[in-house]
Amino acid sequence: MTSGPDVLYEAQTPLGFQVRVTKARWDLIVREKHPVMLGEEGTIRAVLESPDEIRQSRHDGTVYLFYKNQRPNRWLCAVAKRDGDDGFLITAYPTDAIKEGTRIWPN
Repeated sequence: MTSGPDVLYEAQTPLGFQVRVTKARWDLIVREKHPVMLGEEGTIRAVLESPDEIRQSRHDGTVYLFYKNQRPNRWLCAVAKRDGDDGFLITAYPTDAIKEGTRIWPN
């Protein structure tokens, strides 16, 4: 994966692929999708690099949901799409429930 001027960071996941987070994607997440995530770039990097659990999407086998527990019944979720050894962040948000899907890590 190559870093460009728009890349905020790249995170190495426990599944062996890197997730690219661009400034444009992060801006979209915090301005339009989940404003509560403003300032949480580093926290989401930690979710991608050392999650408590990873699930594979039921709808798209190349999409993974990374969860990190924040407190009882509250998690942060980072959603990434994988393409071989590379991937990119789709979205990130706080949640009170882990979505259905196949738990693939830890197994």
